[in-house]
Amino acid sequence: MPTSVPTPATRLRGLKPEWLNNPKVWRTEILAGLVVALALIPEAISFSIIAGVDPAVGLFASFTMAVVISIVGGRRAMISAATGAVALVIAPLNREHGLGYLISAVILAGVIQIVLGSLGMAKLMRFVPRSVMVGFVNALAILIFMTQVPEMYDVPWAVYPLLVGGLALMVFFPRITKAVPAPLVSIVVLTAITVAAGIAVPAVGDKGELPSSLPVPGLPDVPFTLDTLATIAPYAFAMALVGLMESLMTAKLVDDITDTHSSKTRESIGQGIANIVTGFFGGMGGCAMIGQTMINVKVSGARTRLSTFLAGAFLMVLCIAFGPVVSDIPMAALVAVMVMVSFATFDWHSIAPKTLKRMPAGEIAVMVITVMVVVATDNLAIGVVVGSVTAMVIFARRVAHLARVTSVTDPDGTTVVYSVTGELFFASSNDLVGQFDYNDDPDRIVIDLSAAHIWDASSVAALDAIETKYKQRGKTVEIIGLNAPSADLHGKLTGELTSH
Repeated sequence: MPTSVPTPATRLRGLKPEWLNNPKVWRTEILAGLVVALALIPEAISFSIIAGVDPAVGLFASFTMAVVISIVGGRRAMISAATGAVALVIAPLNREHGLGYLISAVILAGVIQIVLGSLGMAKLMRFVPRSVMVGFVNALAILIFMTQVPEMYDVPWAVYPLLVGGLALMVFFPRITKAVPAPLVSIVVLTAITVAAGIAVPAVGDKGELPSSLPVPGLPDVPFTLDTLATIAPYAFAMALVGLMESLMTAKLVDDITDTHSSKTRESIGQGIANIVTGFFGGMGGCAMIGQTMINVKVSGARTRLSTFLAGAFLMVLCIAFGPVVSDIPMAALVAVMVMVSFATFDWHSIAPKTLKRMPAGEIAVMVITVMVVVATDNLAIGVVVGSVTAMVIFARRVAHLARVTSVTDPDGTTVVYSVTGELFFASSNDLVGQFDYNDDPDRIVIDLSAAHIWDASSVAALDAIETKYKQRGKTVEIIGLNAPSADLHGKLTGELTSH
């Protein structure tokens, strides 16, 4: 029978994601995008204040970052926008040199992120231990909560019942129906109450003026000279590293929540593209927003790029078309959402007494150190680096003690066989030289490495030192049992590591 040739329409349908034909997914993604957009507005304005720029600069950045990353990013449903970490990095540049230099740094940071992504920086994520990841998540939850504390301090008394009511709605409304995200219901209900009753409480509009038009592209107003490059380069590099670190950690967190895999290399390059576009549209740049991502993925149940795209699109629509309405949203409603997010984000199992009793002390120490550094510095990237380095040091100390040396002398007394067991690297090999009896051993020494593995030049140098000490006493040394990688490394480096 003749085979049918697929038509262009059939081929197009084959390329379309399955969720495009699922009304339930559409509803979830649209409503999730709306909730995130509402939560983005006060956050973007706050980060603009931190960076020392007009609120529109932060809102434009959130709009362009979300829209662009929804297309070029590697992690579906993750939200990227203006963030506090980026604001802290670039604030000094804006304060000392002005907005033009800040925008230039954002564009350069995007270029650096593309380069780092292309060079495979995302692969470094494999070296982040689970204890650091747990500490990262718990520190994130604490930071999210701490950022809301100022909104609950020195405010009218009416804020507190509104806050409690918002939390109650988000806890109990899902028991009635999950068709509409509980955070959206909470925001709508509390806004309606405050407006209808004329309750005077802090609102979104108090954070700053919302933009009334879309951003337009343009070049930063700076001299295109080497002096400008030298001025912005340190800030751009710092921003690129902080942005990638937070974005990759957030992507890994969403991978775990959704039990799906994402391309970290594509995400790294996508973050760079999004920052370049954001810079040309006059935004302050950004990276993955962990709190808003949790609202989108964990609270609202979004799973596709549509929610990310709509979060950015709705943000501009809300600001431009519904500015007066959005300005009336009480901050208590958004604070309630973020408090619920912080509670849901924290890994409560990690601090349960039953878990702590079973966990090795080193793992607990790494988790606690990560949390403490993040909270103390208000920088997730620094906490992850310090936590990872601490974990590596603890691991090195633990493994260093696993290298053991035992000796057996032949009955005739002419040969002694040393059996070395364990991993030989810089930490363990330093103690290796002292475990041989150079003076009293017989004339022939055999070092059996069948149960060991040589990892680095330090181990080869240690073996060379052992051979040298025996040769100085007129004794011969034979090394046997090397596996293929160890033999290859030893063959290349032995005798080449000392000048005499």
